[in-house]
Amino acid sequence: MSALAYDGTAMLGRHLRRVRHNPGLLILTQSMPVTMLLFFGYVFGSALATPGQEYRAFLLPGLLVATAANGIMTGMFQAAQDSHRGVMDRFRTLPMSRAAVPLGQAAADLVVTAVGMVPLMLVGLAVGWRIEGSALEAAGAVGLLLLFRFAMSWVGILLGLMTGSEEAAGQLGGATFLLPLLSNAYIPTGGLPPWLRTVAEWNPISAVTTALRDLFGNAPVPVDGAWPVTHPVAGSLAWCALLIAVFLPLAVRRYAHGRG
Repeated sequence: MSALAYDGTAMLGRHLRRVRHNPGLLILTQSMPVTMLLFFGYVFGSALATPGQEYRAFLLPGLLVATAANGIMTGMFQAAQDSHRGVMDRFRTLPMSRAAVPLGQAAADLVVTAVGMVPLMLVGLAVGWRIEGSALEAAGAVGLLLLFRFAMSWVGILLGLMTGSEEAAGQLGGATFLLPLLSNAYIPTGGLPPWLRTVAEWNPISAVTTALRDLFGNAPVPVDGAWPVTHPVAGSLAWCALLIAVFLPLAVRRYAHGRG
């Protein structure tokens, strides 16, 4: 086993134990999407109904992607917490791969996310959402969702290492809730003003949400709009590749060089 794989596995175990010892935070982060599904689906469902389909079926993929995008906030807070408390400095003194620490955090976040998506999907099935596509397409949708979470976690890890403060990370993390609002996660973008529709459709969340709706068989791919939403699978893969290619090496470099 290579040094990176061995050290990364050790960091993965550390972060999973961290989650186990803080179950309240896990319950809170996983219950919020379920609450939003029930609230939006039943309270706003009639007002936000989409033509020709049940709003809760339209909403569920958007909530899954919004939860994946929340990897920015969790990645940022955990990295900032370790940096602020000096844990990162202690890790740098150990004879281990520089990429292992952020990679272990991103991998642990992916495991927790995969488990946490199950209750939301089960509640979605209970309130009327259905997987209308094939099993292979559904598996592709889940894989794409986890890839997007992995990409967004690297954005958060870099921001957390840059801030180095739990307070700053907490304040900045609140702003990430705006990202799904500027997308098609909750509402169709067809009725938006042209400039705002362009912004929303070039939001990576819109591409991944459209891809999930297509792969799950919940909504057809739009015939007009920005390229990422008219070619949602290719657009989603392109966004994920771009985010990982940019933020993964920057996060590893930032960790290796410390706060300076």
